[in-house]
Amino acid sequence: MPIAPKMIVAGNWKMNGDLSRIEEFRKQLSHLSVVEVVLCPPSVYLSSAKSDNYAVGAQDCSEFLSGAHTGDISVEMLKEIGCKYVIIGHSERRQDHLESNKQVAAKVKTAIDAGITPIACVGEPLEVREAGGVFEYVGEQIQAILELCGDTFFSSSVIAYEPIWAIGTGKTASPEQAQEVHAFIRKELLKVSEKAQMMSILYGGSVKPDNAQALFAQPDINGGLIGGASLQLESFKKICQAAN
Repeated sequence: MPIAPKMIVAGNWKMNGDLSRIEEFRKQLSHLSVVEVVLCPPSVYLSSAKSDNYAVGAQDCSEFLSGAHTGDISVEMLKEIGCKYVIIGHSERRQDHLESNKQVAAKVKTAIDAGITPIACVGEPLEVREAGGVFEYVGEQIQAILELCGDTFFSSSVIAYEPIWAIGTGKTASPEQAQEVHAFIRKELLKVSEKAQMMSILYGGSVKPDNAQALFAQPDINGGLIGGASLQLESFKKICQAAN
């Protein structure tokens, strides 16, 4: 019987949280043997967030290893403080900081080369979905990464599909809508490597305790990239349990 992709639940705190919340999660977020739990607080809290109960991930990294890049953080810095994962290309980075597909791909390659697992985000805005261009839009995002990273992308990488229209809006793609795009992503990856069968593809878009189980039951959804619900310990625990 083939081994399934790893189930991963990653909490993206965005620009939220404080030391007291970090301490609460660090002490009370229990280890889950089947699910890989990842906590991604703001960068200033990464060292404080380390725990044996979960992995720690950053919310972004630079595509450069060092140099005159004020405010940026390199993958080697993240690696030195124990980061296992890094979120790359989140829609808020693409929108607020004008990150292009090319820049996202460069960051993914830099993370892979450093031995940190990138959580590469892809997803469409509402106008693209309404115009019927989801597959083309998401396909271009994926191809930019594959063209630069090639087969190395399949060794230690995760993809997160996040429909932009469902982030922080309270709207959620139905399990069937999410599965359709996840299946497309896996199909595109399989064109390059059979290793894609084992890649974890996460769903990110207003995942909550009451819809997590239905989403995670889909064959090509291997966990979630959780936003707002990851800030509340009990809600995040329930989502992790749904993936378990």
